[in-house]
Amino acid sequence: MSTVKGYLRQLLPIGWGALILSFTLSYIHTQSQITEGGVLGLILLLQHHFDLSPAGVSLVLNAGCYILAIKALGRRFFRRSIIGAVCLALGFQLWQLLPIELHWLSQHPVAAAILGGLGVGLGAGLVLRQNASTSGDDALALGIARLSGLRIGLIYLLGDIIILGLSLSYIPLRLIVFSLLSVIISSFTVERLAKAKLPKLKKAASLVRSRPIPSPRANSRLVEERE
Repeated sequence: MSTVKGYLRQLLPIGWGALILSFTLSYIHTQSQITEGGVLGLILLLQHHFDLSPAGVSLVLNAGCYILAIKALGRRFFRRSIIGAVCLALGFQLWQLLPIELHWLSQHPVAAAILGGLGVGLGAGLVLRQNASTSGDDALALGIARLSGLRIGLIYLLGDIIILGLSLSYIPLRLIVFSLLSVIISSFTVERLAKAKLPKLKKAASLVRSRPIPSPRANSRLVEERE
């Protein structure tokens, strides 16, 4: 019984974090036209241009990234991250069934950036504290860093710039600026949550500080250091 309780105690934060993250992307980011970098931003981009389900796109993209970079991850992190990715996809599916109108956020982009950054940071941080991730681009960035020798901060930055650049196809430049604000806030939030759980990982912390533009996924590599 204690084993089951311990297992649930680890999985429930992953589920809650995925729900918060999917809610933020579904209602705050989408309705205010604030976006993200990486896989999260690509999900929003494909949803806008091709009307693809965020649930299905999330699952496919994350699974592909995990498969490409599985050797760069520990098995425990990989298993929990698959659970996180599935929970995120289910969260998107749930919020599609519960439409909530928050279009007023489009008139207040600063508020949208702050709320969006806090939501992404809180959701990703809760998952990270359980040695997991909801986004496969963390795994892919780790794999590329191992193979190429490039700094992981540079890889994250290039990925964010590419996705934010593509997002200019449907988001005005001024909102891309607010998207960068959202990314910075989410990075700070997830870092605070991660430090509360993993305070002694100095090498990983130095990687976070080396990033020119923070990303909400920056701290998932803390787990790789732990593995």
